[in-house]
Amino acid sequence: MAAPGLALVQDLLDQSIQQLRDEAGNGTLAKMESASKAQQELEKIEKQIGHLEVLARDNAEAKRQLSVLHEQVNALRAQVSVHLDAWKRTELARHPQRPYTLDYIERVFTDFSEIHGDRRFADDPAIVCGMAKFHDQPVLVVGTQKGRDTKQKVHRNFGMPNPEGYRKSIRAMRIAEKFGRPIITLVDVPGAYPGLGAEERGQAEAIAYNLREMARLKVPIITLITGEGGSGGALAIAVADRVLMQENAIYSVISPEGCASIMWRDATKRDLAAEAMKITAKDLSKLGIIDDVIPEPAGGAHNDHEGAAKLLDTSLAKYLAELKGRSGEELVRSRYEKFRTMARFFNEVPAAAAVQA
Repeated sequence: MAAPGLALVQDLLDQSIQQLRDEAGNGTLAKMESASKAQQELEKIEKQIGHLEVLARDNAEAKRQLSVLHEQVNALRAQVSVHLDAWKRTELARHPQRPYTLDYIERVFTDFSEIHGDRRFADDPAIVCGMAKFHDQPVLVVGTQKGRDTKQKVHRNFGMPNPEGYRKSIRAMRIAEKFGRPIITLVDVPGAYPGLGAEERGQAEAIAYNLREMARLKVPIITLITGEGGSGGALAIAVADRVLMQENAIYSVISPEGCASIMWRDATKRDLAAEAMKITAKDLSKLGIIDDVIPEPAGGAHNDHEGAAKLLDTSLAKYLAELKGRSGEELVRSRYEKFRTMARFFNEVPAAAAVQA
């Protein structure tokens, strides 16, 4: 392999690291344009590394140097991710190579057997659900599914469920309750499908029905927000005992672009809206909306599906063990209290107590 090519990549990497250090020292890395520039540098380096890996073949020394470069790139990614703002995390949550529900099912669960249809209208490919095993424990897995290429995206309706998808999910959840199986839901959805057909078939009613029925289920429910958590379309399968979010996922009542269009009549102010809405895992954890943040591999889950799955597996095992053994009545009561106390930031002081004070 040509040594000059490897030297070029090394120089690019050294320059990027030095630039990152300088910006961190000056406090400018937190700015969106600086973080974007660092991401662009990383993409350049990765392309060069990919080209050199093809040329390396059986060259042991070249492979060793490329391995060192990979480690440095991962370290640089970790440094950049610390300074990502809410909009940059939104972009990562929407990354086209981010792992979806079926990717996690393949890596985290075994013996998956899919359940189809709502027994009323049709099957909805935008929601995948079925029985599986998690560390030899029978569970139900429910998740929204996006597509990779154009054909898949159309088939999955771009990951936006119709009413029959939500009705299918609650049908499967009732089966899980009947057999005492925990329910695991994975959420990565821009929102419920707003089309005419969906509205005619009762989209709002289907979502509302799921909210009520999930609150009553007497088995443990854990929700994993793995990408976009868009409004009622996400909440319809997220009324859970524990809600966990991946580090670069988002969870909100409206998209940043939609919020900016309403507030400022300008969708380009999406970065300001994203920051104001507090949609990141870190912000929502502080507000008590979610229970924990699941870390991701350096640079985001899209860079390492296997690594992301292992981290998700660890968190899921922890909280499933925590809920194991609780009675159905206790689960329902604590779930109800959990959602009733959300967004409660002020307590009224009784008049008598105020006078005494």
